[in-house]
Parts: sequence; C-alpha cells; structure tokens
Amino acid sequence: MESPFLPEIFKEEFLIEITTKRFEYTYEALWKTLKELLRLQGLECNSPRSCFKEAFKEGLIDEKYEETFFEMIVIRNRLVHIYDEEMAKEVYLKLKDKKFLLAFEDIAEKIEEYKNNEL
Repeated sequence: MESPFLPEIFKEEFLIEITTKRFEYTYEALWKTLKELLRLQGLECNSPRSCFKEAFKEGLIDEKYEETFFEMIVIRNRLVHIYDEEMAKEVYLKLKDKKFLLAFEDIAEKIEEYKNNEL
C-alpha cells in the first residue's frame, strides 16, 4: 500500500528503525522474563548469555535454536553501537531471516506452557 505522506526513501529508513527497535525490545523483554522464570526455579543468571544458557539446559530453548539465540546476543550488542545507516541496514537484513521470529515464537510457547503447568 503506497502512502502519499511518506516519500519512498523514508519508508526504508523507518522500516529499518522500527524492525531493529522491535527486535531490541523483544530481546530485552525475553531475557529478563527468562531471568525471572529461572530465578523462580532457583537458578541464577545475570546476563542474556547466562540466561539463554540456563534456558537451554532447562529445555526452554529448543536445540535447533541454540545458535540463533547466541546470534541474537551479537545482533543486540551491535544495535547498541550502530552509528551509521549502512550498519543499521546490515543488521536489518540479518533480522529479516525467519529463524529469529521462529525462535522467539518457540520460546514464547514454552514459557506459556511452563506458566500453565505452574498454575
């Protein structure tokens, strides 16, 4: 759908910004949710890497997504240090890979299952 209010050049910029910010927010919410969930199980983790490792050990992260979650750490760290448009575009193109969405969906389902079993 074409928008008469947004020139084509801005559409790509906004799409990149929105996509990377959504990834960043989702990533932050996920690792902090994992931190709390694992704390409730008596497990300690204080960083995304340690929380993802513990979540993998606990079966919250499927084996097929283990590397994807560690790639997310690298991407998130790059996002914090993006200073130019080209770097942002590079991250955006990487995030378009469906494996990231599938990994988020998979762990969300496992967290939901955990929540339902605990109640």
